[in-house]
Amino acid sequence: MSFNLAANGKKWEKRKIPVNRLKEPEGRLACETRLNIPRKEKIQMAMRYQFALRFILMFFVIGLAVSAFSVQSEEGLDQKVKSFLERHRGQWRDMNISENDGKYLYDLIIRNKYTQALEIGTSTGHSGIWIAWALSKTGGKLITIEVDEGRYEEALENFKEAGLSSFVDARLADAHELVPALPGPFDFVFCDADKDWYKNYLIAVQPKLEINGCFAAHNVSERQRGHGWGTGEFLDYIESLPYMKTTFGPPGWTSMSISYKKAAQ
Repeated sequence: MSFNLAANGKKWEKRKIPVNRLKEPEGRLACETRLNIPRKEKIQMAMRYQFALRFILMFFVIGLAVSAFSVQSEEGLDQKVKSFLERHRGQWRDMNISENDGKYLYDLIIRNKYTQALEIGTSTGHSGIWIAWALSKTGGKLITIEVDEGRYEEALENFKEAGLSSFVDARLADAHELVPALPGPFDFVFCDADKDWYKNYLIAVQPKLEINGCFAAHNVSERQRGHGWGTGEFLDYIESLPYMKTTFGPPGWTSMSISYKKAAQ
């Protein structure tokens, strides 16, 4: 097929255009003419494009699978911890905290997204289980210290049975010596050891406690202000620090002080 085109009396050069090219979209014809890409290279480009698309799709599918596995793992751990706590309900002795206090610590850690925790006084692990369970959700880990070997060994078994061993670094040691030696930093500290040493533990931890970090002390209430010894001395001291803000909770006969570090010392 050929055309003899004229415009304004001027004759244009006659040229032949294949019929099959006339049927193709104008944009495609212009693009191919402009790029002048050989057929072999077009095939190679298409193959590379398909490979890249499959590669991206593969990673997307793997991401979904990993996400689903993580959710299932977390749900499995939650169920294991809940079952453990249910089996041991009402059996905690050896100066362990109450279930109500454990739930309070759990919520406190999750709410503030704490990840670097220290516990002074493991006992047989009830408080450590609540703390480590919360840390399993924030991506953190707990260092917990116990001086009594019998309680320490029992705590290790409890952490294992609850499925939380990987979130706990349990130390058999004298906290009087180990706490000052620990490098930190910490964003959460729970103190439930010898009450007349609370102030000394706080002094040792203060430089390692991060801004907005929390120092929680068990068996401390507002009623102990001004007693001048033990937890009373600790409470008077921590409330005198301008960079620490102290509240109390949860309601109950044990109670605990919750002190947040609001600025550097």
